[in-house]
Amino acid sequence: MDPLRILIIGAGAIGCFVGGKLASAGHAVKLVGRPGTTAALQSRGLELHAADGAVERIPSVSAVSSLREAFPDSYDLAILAVKSYDTETVLDELAPAEALLPPAILSLQNGVGNEEQIAARFGPQRVLAGTITAPVEVKEPGVVQVTKSTFAVGLADFHGGIADPKSNSLSSSFSSAGLPAKVYNDAYSMKWSKLLMNMIGNATSAILAEPPAVTFADPRIADLEIDALREALRVMAAAGIRPLNVEKYPLRTLAPLLRFGPRPLLRSALHRVVGGARGGKMPSLFLDLESGKRGSEVAWYNGAIVRKGVEVGVETPANCLLTETVQKLAAERGLRAGWRGNYEQLAAAARGEAGASK
Repeated sequence: MDPLRILIIGAGAIGCFVGGKLASAGHAVKLVGRPGTTAALQSRGLELHAADGAVERIPSVSAVSSLREAFPDSYDLAILAVKSYDTETVLDELAPAEALLPPAILSLQNGVGNEEQIAARFGPQRVLAGTITAPVEVKEPGVVQVTKSTFAVGLADFHGGIADPKSNSLSSSFSSAGLPAKVYNDAYSMKWSKLLMNMIGNATSAILAEPPAVTFADPRIADLEIDALREALRVMAAAGIRPLNVEKYPLRTLAPLLRFGPRPLLRSALHRVVGGARGGKMPSLFLDLESGKRGSEVAWYNGAIVRKGVEVGVETPANCLLTETVQKLAAERGLRAGWRGNYEQLAAAARGEAGASK
C-alpha cells in the first residue's frame, strides 16, 4: 500500500493522535494548528503517550500554523479535526485552494452537521464521514495522552454509496497504522449513533459544572437526560435513521429500552454506566465553557436533534432547553456562577416554570 499525503486541519488531541499514528506508519502527514502547537511540533516533534505508559516520539510530522502555508502542496486526503464551531471558518479558508483540494475530505469531528457543511461547499462526492472513540487529551502542545487502550474509527461515504473505494482504502490505511477502522454503509446512522454517545451527561454537566457521576445521582437531572435521549431516538425514528451498535456500545440493542423502559431502572443504569465510564472527568461542553472558548459544540449535539426534530415534526423541549442554556452560558460568562450546582434551577427550567432559565 502506497503512503498517503495527508493534511490534518486541527492539531488538537484527535488531530495529533491520528496524525501521529499515520506518520508513524510511514504516511506523509502535515498538521495545521495554532502557532504555539506548531512551534512545539516543529522544534521537538510529536509525542504519543499510550495508556500503558509507553511513549512514542514522532519527529517526522510536518506542522504549519495556517492553511495558506499548507498549499500549494498536494494531498491525497484532508482530515478535519477542529471543533464544529470552527468548521465554517476552515471552509472559508479552504475555498481559495479549492482547485488543489484532495479527492477526499474526512470529518473526524463530533456532532452532526459538519459533513453537510463540507458537502455544500465542495460537493458530497468528496466527503467522507468519520467517527473516533479514542479517549485522548493534550498534556501540553505536541504531547498527547491516550487514556484507554481501546479505540476505533468509523468511516462512511457521505453521498450514499455502498462499499465506496475511498472508504475501504482509507480503512486499510488506518487499520495498518494501529487505528482499527470499520466501514459503515450508512453515514447518518453512524454519526447519529455517535451523537447519542456524546450527548449523554454532556450538556447537563456543562450547565451545572459538576461531573456526570454526580449529576446523574439526582433523579431530576437523570430524568432530563432520559427525556433528551428519548427525543433523540424519536427524531431518529421519524427520520429513518437507525441506531447502530458502535464498538462496545450496543446502542441499537438498547434503543427500545431507552425509549420505553421504566425510569427508575434507567436512572440507576445510566448513573452506573456513565459514572463508571467517565468517573470524575468533565465532558467536552464544560471544558469549552471553562476555557472561555468563543463557541460551543452543543449546536451540533443537542441542537442537531432540535433542528432535525423541526424537519420531521417531532417536538424536542428537553434538547431545546439544554441547547439554549449552554449557548447562553457561552455567550454570557457572568451567568455561569448562578448555574453552578443549581439543580433546582435546571429542574425548574425543565418543568417550564417561568423565569427558571434566566
